[in-house]
Amino acid sequence: MGQVITPRSLRSLATVNLDSNNSDGNSAKRVSAVAGLIAVASISGAEAQQANLPPVTVDAPVARPRPAATKPTQQQVRARNALRRAARQQPRVAAVPFPNAGGLPPDRDPYADPAAPYKVDHLQASGKFPEPLLNTPKTVTVLSRQVLDDKNATNLKQAVLSTAGVTLGTGEGGNAFGDRFFIRGFDARNDIFIDGVRDSSVSVRENFFTEQVEILRGPGSSFAGRGTTGGAINIVAKQANTEKSFYNMDTSFGTDQTKRVVLDVNQVISPTFAVRAGGLFQDAGIAGRSYVTDDRSGGFLAANWAPIDGVKVTADYIHTDIHGLPDFGVPYYRPSTASTAGGPFPDFGVNRNNFYGFVNRDFFQVRQDIGAVNTELQITPDLTINDKMRASRSTLNYIGTIAETPVLTNPLSASTLSANPQSRYQPTQVLANQTEATYKFNTDSWRHTALAGVEISRETSSIDKYAGLSSEALPGGFSGSGSLTGVSVFDPQYTFLPFSGTPALTGFPTKIGIDNKSAYLLDSANYRDFVILNGGIRYDDYSIATSGYGTVNGVANVFGSQSADFGLPNFNLGLTVKPLPITSVYVAYATSSDPVGAEFDGTSSTYGGLAPVLNGNSNQIFGPEQNTAIEIGNKWELFDRHLLVSGALFQTEKENARESQNITAATATAACPYPAGTTGTVSCISAGAAYRIRGIDLEVGGKITDKWSVFGGLVLMQSEVTKSLVRPANTTLYTTNVGLPLANVAHQSFSLLSKYQLNDMWEIGGQAVYRSKIYGGTLLAANQGTSLPSYWRFDAFAEAKIDKHWTAKLFVNNIFNKLYYDALYQSAAPFVLEAPGRAAYVVLSARY
Repeated sequence: MGQVITPRSLRSLATVNLDSNNSDGNSAKRVSAVAGLIAVASISGAEAQQANLPPVTVDAPVARPRPAATKPTQQQVRARNALRRAARQQPRVAAVPFPNAGGLPPDRDPYADPAAPYKVDHLQASGKFPEPLLNTPKTVTVLSRQVLDDKNATNLKQAVLSTAGVTLGTGEGGNAFGDRFFIRGFDARNDIFIDGVRDSSVSVRENFFTEQVEILRGPGSSFAGRGTTGGAINIVAKQANTEKSFYNMDTSFGTDQTKRVVLDVNQVISPTFAVRAGGLFQDAGIAGRSYVTDDRSGGFLAANWAPIDGVKVTADYIHTDIHGLPDFGVPYYRPSTASTAGGPFPDFGVNRNNFYGFVNRDFFQVRQDIGAVNTELQITPDLTINDKMRASRSTLNYIGTIAETPVLTNPLSASTLSANPQSRYQPTQVLANQTEATYKFNTDSWRHTALAGVEISRETSSIDKYAGLSSEALPGGFSGSGSLTGVSVFDPQYTFLPFSGTPALTGFPTKIGIDNKSAYLLDSANYRDFVILNGGIRYDDYSIATSGYGTVNGVANVFGSQSADFGLPNFNLGLTVKPLPITSVYVAYATSSDPVGAEFDGTSSTYGGLAPVLNGNSNQIFGPEQNTAIEIGNKWELFDRHLLVSGALFQTEKENARESQNITAATATAACPYPAGTTGTVSCISAGAAYRIRGIDLEVGGKITDKWSVFGGLVLMQSEVTKSLVRPANTTLYTTNVGLPLANVAHQSFSLLSKYQLNDMWEIGGQAVYRSKIYGGTLLAANQGTSLPSYWRFDAFAEAKIDKHWTAKLFVNNIFNKLYYDALYQSAAPFVLEAPGRAAYVVLSARY
């Protein structure tokens, strides 16, 4: 069929072609051809009008035959799906303001939103958590590199304690002043990981090598193994990258005598090989605490090598040395054990700066050496095998002084206390290997990411203490126990007491060994980005053995040993529904197990440890504590998807929990029998208690506008003991543990970090932190009648970008010099850890 072409229709055709969307070279050529045709048509039209030529009839083009469609091969489908997944997971890249106007900074947090560094999009463990945080059915708080910097959090404790839902615990010995955290009310001191591998060291952790800190809330043994009742903390270490070389330095000066220098250098050797190295030096005091020092040094080295496509090898080594004069806090004032009145002595007129230790004797040193090699093999576009090998050694070494057992007088200013020495020398070694295979495949419209893994670890620790802690400067020296009585509460008079002797280890250590073998299988199935199913199972073969020395019938240094084996099966299930791309609604259920002896700082069942059997006297071994949790939540990405907001209702229950009570022959029960051949009061540990915590957890992180960033959370909890077989620690105040709240828990907590960019040069920000009252008690139950008061704390900072390389930052922590406390011991007359007072810091940063 022919078509009549006139000059008018030709010009219309040209106009249509010019208005079309031309996106490639061929389209550009068509535009040029049409433009030429327009010129010809214009001339021809003019001539046609002059010559009155007849219209021309042209045959319509004949469609060319196309080759028959063929079904793609399975290999082509896998390759296509891999490309689509890579495109979906590609982070959104937005313009970054001065001083990186030319592009993204090479030292950025690789898991965070480039345009909103307070918001993290992905967790490090992409195999276990393949979906973005928006689609992950779990409450996760991630402190990115930018958040850590703006909090001026130089160690893990500072970072975590400024986060809602986390509190600090302490012990009389062990890691009394270290990283002992409670997440959602449950002890997590052995649930700390570095790059996804458990860090069993009893330690204090620095942040100079840290990229980000991930706090996973709620039970997660199918992800992480034993423990994780309240959650787990994963420290993501800095890694070398082949993107670009950079040279960073941060220098700090503080009013608490802080002098700190941190170096971070990344050097690209070739397109396939890079090395990153960093160093730390710190000499510091503690604001509001006399004589206490916090000195640190360390270094890290990381390498990244990708010799061929599909093969990547990373390796890193971390060394830290934290040392100084330790602070075991202040004494607790209590009129009587029959009263809940009282509190830390500084609230009753004692100078908050008072130091109750001995400058010439006390010290602490915490060292860590961690080496790791990670090999990643991409077998096919859908199959990846990852192997992590980790070896570490840490040492906790200290002599400190606890101010306890106050003797009250009238007037109160004449009261005295006992200066009780505590010491420990504990090296811990860990050797672990973790091998995982991640396979991505489709079943109909379901997109799966399945992970299968095995993990083998060997953890050993030796716990000794020091002898010869007495001073001969006083008539008669100390008492036989080494404690010095008669120390003034209001004006401690023995701070500079001379010590002529050198303390030495007893040579009778308690040794602990844990062997763990585990296998796990996880799967995440995504149906058209609308419904996402998560599930996982894990089995841990847990074996613990301990040996040590004790006193039996007046005979010292009697040797004994004990061992136990447990199988720990656990699982998790999650369902996520996405009615809109920017939101998700989820429900999740998970279990976890706490076997005896899992915490390395406990040498007896009173502190969660496994005690050796001495002289044939049997110690009962309890089965694992079992934990279950359910969580229902909703997450949103708002403001151009640069702000992540989440809210969740949760409930965690613990069964077969440990309980403790002091008994005599007259107060013994079936649950706590009195040991034969024993006299006086003894401590009894039993199992069979149950606890429950319910709450709401609200989280926010990211940017509200291009200039306004926020990060924070609100956690409201209600806890109670639901089952108990023993009498409470304080029988004068309480008749039963049932119905009591849990100890060491701030049931209401809030934190908010906010920053605003005034212009290309200036940024200002601040942080508010709230903690409600914390109750004291034994083995979780708040049954002592002791407590710490609630508090608000406020911080502020201002940052000036001097030029594209240099910035200056001013921090003021605890602006109003609020007197508040971090933790208290579980006894009826506890010691209390006092938080730092007001301090200001200037940080000069160079970026090249």
